[in-house]
Amino acid sequence: MEPRPLPAIGAPATRALRAAGVHDVDDLRRVGLDHLATLHGVGPGALRLLQQTLDAADDDVR
Repeated sequence: MEPRPLPAIGAPATRALRAAGVHDVDDLRRVGLDHLATLHGVGPGALRLLQQTLDAADDDVR
């Protein structure tokens, strides 16, 4: 299965995610939103979009 990409969340949040090793939805699950919320550049808007992405990925599996 192809890696599912992350949504467009803005440059600061994207840089923070990449620095944390998050490049796709599988990485997002592995690292977790709680950790990402502590990173500089990842704000409430980015977290909301990332949560929606995780929810949609879970719906695709069902």
